[in-house]
Amino acid sequence: MASLTATPESLDEAYNTCLTIVKSRAKNFYFAFLTLPRRERLAICTVYAFCRTCDDYSDDDLELQQKLDLLEQQRHLLHEALDGRPTTPEFLALQDTVERYGIPRHYFDEIIDGVTMDLTVSRYPSFDELYKYCYLVASVVGLVCIEIFGYSDPKAKEHAIDLGIAMQLVNIMRDVKEDAERDRVYLPQDEMERVGYLESDLFTGVLNGPFDELMRLQSQRAREHFQKAGRLLPLISPKARACPAALQGLYSELLRRIETRGYNVYGPRIRLSTRDKIWLAGKIWLASAIKRLLPRSKSSS
Repeated sequence: MASLTATPESLDEAYNTCLTIVKSRAKNFYFAFLTLPRRERLAICTVYAFCRTCDDYSDDDLELQQKLDLLEQQRHLLHEALDGRPTTPEFLALQDTVERYGIPRHYFDEIIDGVTMDLTVSRYPSFDELYKYCYLVASVVGLVCIEIFGYSDPKAKEHAIDLGIAMQLVNIMRDVKEDAERDRVYLPQDEMERVGYLESDLFTGVLNGPFDELMRLQSQRAREHFQKAGRLLPLISPKARACPAALQGLYSELLRRIETRGYNVYGPRIRLSTRDKIWLAGKIWLASAIKRLLPRSKSSS
């Protein structure tokens, strides 16, 4: 494929292509992205479009080797783009974003590694192993995002990782049923054994005391990571703080609903309505905006 040339017009078109992908596919993320200034919002949408394409390869109704081949092709196109030879509008926008914000290139390889891991690993012996997966598919995206947000304290990386781990744990809890239908078990095997919950029970949707204990452990773990992730906000640019705050708020609400339902994730899918997402993201954005204005008000009075 021929390389695309970066011009103001082609870059605008490329970023708009990524924005369209986010609007149609982002679900929980789109409303958090809206809290960002336009330039940062477009950059985040570009990163999301790249991640979405990688995920789509893992979801397609293809043989495993075909999926792995597509991911390696994606890796090749990524490297071509970051070396100055983008071949699609999405990669043109990604190249511009990586150069504009100085994002380490290896993060994008790690995102592909995470999707590859998702295709080739279906059980996790312990949380240590699950942590590696959560890091690759979620925390690395957070590390990319804070490069766009802007930060000065290196501890921001640690807390961006925490936010990714917490969000992915919520996804794992919510999607137990759907994952089991795909022969995927993301709950740590040693913890299932310790509480006495059988894998066969997971596949048949048995809700009992051991399942409650197992899910309660995941919930506690997610909340611990959310708590540490809250330390990220003061470390990043004030204009970007509402975005991770909104993401944390949306996923914390999902977790609360899982808990409120008594961890019954085998019923109707637990989700937030569009109205819920707009209300939560808007409330968090407003609180963030007020905090940014307060110091000015004090100094001018």
